[in-house]
Amino acid sequence: MKKRRKKGMPSFNVSMILVILSLLSFLSLTSAQAPIYRYHSCSNESTFTPNSTYQFSLNHLLFSLSSNATRESGFYNATAGQTPAATIYGLFLCRGDITTDACRDCVATATTEIVQQYCPVGKVAVIWYDDCMLRYSNRSFFSTMEEEPSYVLLNLRKLTEQDSFGKLVEATLNDLVPQAANAPSGVKKFATKEVSSMEFQTLYSLVQCTPDISSSDCNMCLRGAMTKLPKCCDGNQGTRGGRVLYPSCNLRYETNPFYQIQSVRTLSPTPTPMSRVTRSKGKIITIAIVVPIAVSLVLCAMIYYLLRRRARKKYNALPAENGASGITSIESLKFDLATIEAATHKFSDEQKLGGGGFGVVYKGILSNGQKIAVKRLLMNSEQGPDTKEFKNEVILAAKLHHRNLVRLLGFCIEGEEKILVYEFVPNKSLDYFLFDSKKQRLLDWSTRHKIIEGIARGILYLHEDSQLKVIHRDLKASNILLDEDMNPKISDFGVARIFGVDQTEGNTSTIVGTYGYMSPEYAMHGQFSVKSDVYSFGVLILEILSGNNSSSFDQSDTATDLLTSAWNHWISGTFLKLLDPSLRDSYSTNEVIRCIHIGLLCVQENPADRPTMASINLMLNSNTVTLSSPQKPVFFRHRKSEPNMP
Repeated sequence: MKKRRKKGMPSFNVSMILVILSLLSFLSLTSAQAPIYRYHSCSNESTFTPNSTYQFSLNHLLFSLSSNATRESGFYNATAGQTPAATIYGLFLCRGDITTDACRDCVATATTEIVQQYCPVGKVAVIWYDDCMLRYSNRSFFSTMEEEPSYVLLNLRKLTEQDSFGKLVEATLNDLVPQAANAPSGVKKFATKEVSSMEFQTLYSLVQCTPDISSSDCNMCLRGAMTKLPKCCDGNQGTRGGRVLYPSCNLRYETNPFYQIQSVRTLSPTPTPMSRVTRSKGKIITIAIVVPIAVSLVLCAMIYYLLRRRARKKYNALPAENGASGITSIESLKFDLATIEAATHKFSDEQKLGGGGFGVVYKGILSNGQKIAVKRLLMNSEQGPDTKEFKNEVILAAKLHHRNLVRLLGFCIEGEEKILVYEFVPNKSLDYFLFDSKKQRLLDWSTRHKIIEGIARGILYLHEDSQLKVIHRDLKASNILLDEDMNPKISDFGVARIFGVDQTEGNTSTIVGTYGYMSPEYAMHGQFSVKSDVYSFGVLILEILSGNNSSSFDQSDTATDLLTSAWNHWISGTFLKLLDPSLRDSYSTNEVIRCIHIGLLCVQENPADRPTMASINLMLNSNTVTLSSPQKPVFFRHRKSEPNMP
C-alpha cells in the first residue's frame, strides 16, 4: 500500500536543495573577500633600491604568485630574476579549508599590501592573514623548515575549567599533528578536529604545514609551535583560544568555529509518486518558498560584504591625529586585575622596577612562570580610560611588532586602574648603565655600536616599515630597554603620534617629551615630524659615545652642553676625546668617527639637513656611503627653574 503524502506539503527535491546550498556558498564567499590581516615581518638589514633590478624581479614574482592563486592545492612557490644578485624566491599558502576564490582574493591582497603598505623596500618579508600566508626572500628557502619569524596570539579570557581544558587542547593537537605531517604526497598537510565536552564549549582546532617540507619537518615544526602556547598546555591555566604563526607551519584552537567545517551531507531523498496536478502545485509552492529565501540570502550577503569593506577601510584609513578606533578590537589582550595583582604581589615595593611621569612599572610573574613588566598608570593623573595617551599606547603597541620594540602582552581597565602589560626586559634601561660610572664599563664598544644599530632599526620600522607611520616624540636613554643579550628595545608610546601616509609634519601647542632630546623646532614652535625623532636619535648616539647625559647639562649655566662639546672635538680633530674613558682601547676608530659624524648630522638645526632613518641605517652598515659635512648644531638650554616652554 502506498503512503499518502499530506495535502499541501511541497516537494523539496535535490535541485532545490542544491540551489539553497549554492546560495549559502555564495554568502561564505562574499565574507572571505576582505582578508583579515594578522602580522608581518620585514628585514631591515636587507633592503633594495626602488626601481632597481631587484624590484623588477620582485614585481615579476608577486605577479606569478597572484596568477597561480586558484590552484586546488592552495600552495605555490616560484623564483624570479635573471642574475644571482636579483634573484628572489617566494611562495604562498592558503588555509586548507577555504575555496580557491577566497585563496585568490587573499593572495591578491597580500601581494599588493606587502609592498605598498608594510615592506616597501625589504628583500625579505612574510605576511599572514586569516586565510593565507605569503613570503619571499633573496635566498632559497624552499623545502626548508623555518620557525622564525614567529607570532603568537592568545585569547586570555578566563576559563572556569582551566586544567581540563588545557589538557584537552594538548591532546587534540597531539592527535592532529601526525594527521597533517603524514599526509600523502600531493595532498594538503592540513587537519582539523572538533571535540565536544560536558564541561565547556566545543573545541575547534586546526594545524597546517607548507606542502614542500617533509613529514618529519612538518611534525617538528608543529611540535615546536605547540611549545609556544604555554597557557594552553601546562595543566595550570587555559586560554579560550590561541594560534602560532611560523613560516613553515601554523596551528590554532578556539571555542568557536573559525574554519569551514567539512561535514555537509549530501541529501538524496527518494521521490514519491504523485499526480501531475500535485506536482504542479508542489512546484508553485516550492518557487514561492525558494525565491524569497534566495533573495534574502543575496541581500544578506551584499549587506555583510559592504559592512566588511567599510570596516576594513576604517581600519586602513587611520585618522592622522591618533589613529585609534578604540580598544574593542584588541579585547583578546585584556587581563583581569586579579591576575595582575597576583603576579606583582599586589604591586609591592619589592617588585617595583621604576617610574615615570605617567606611573610606576612593576615586575610580575604569571601563574605559568612567564615574567612580565606591568605599567600601572597613576590614578590621580588625568589619564582616564578614554584619554589619548592610554589608548595610544595600547593600540600602537598592539599593532607594532619588531625585535627592537618592546612587545605589548595586554592591558587592564577595572575601576580606576589602568594598566599595561609588557614583555619583561631583564637588563633595565640604557640610562641605568650609560650614566653610572661603575656600570659604564659593562658597555664595551661592540655593545654600544650594536645598541646604536638596533635603535636605528626600530625607529626606521616606526617611520617607514610598519603598517602605521609613527612619530615617537620621546626617544631618550631611559626609554631604551635592554634584553638579556643587551639588544635595545624602544618603549613608551604614550605620547607618540600616528601620521597619515602623505603627512610629513604636525603641530601641537602642548610640548611633551624631555628637554635635551627635543629638536629646536619642536621645543620652540611645537612642530614635529620624522626629523624630530632623528634629532633625538642623534643626541642618543652622542650620549652612547660619551657616557654623558645631554639633559644634565641644563643644570648649570657654565656647563658646556653635549652637542657643543661634540662639535668642538669635531672641528678640532680630537674625535676620540669625546669618548667615554671606560672604553679604553676596545673601540674601532673608524666606527667611532663615523658615529660622531652621523650623530652631528642628526642634530642639525634645519630639519631638511638631517638624514632620514633609511639613510642613517645605510650609513651605519656601509663604509662606502659618503657622508655630507655637518654644520654647527644648535642646543636649546632649558633651566630647571623654567618648567614650561615660553
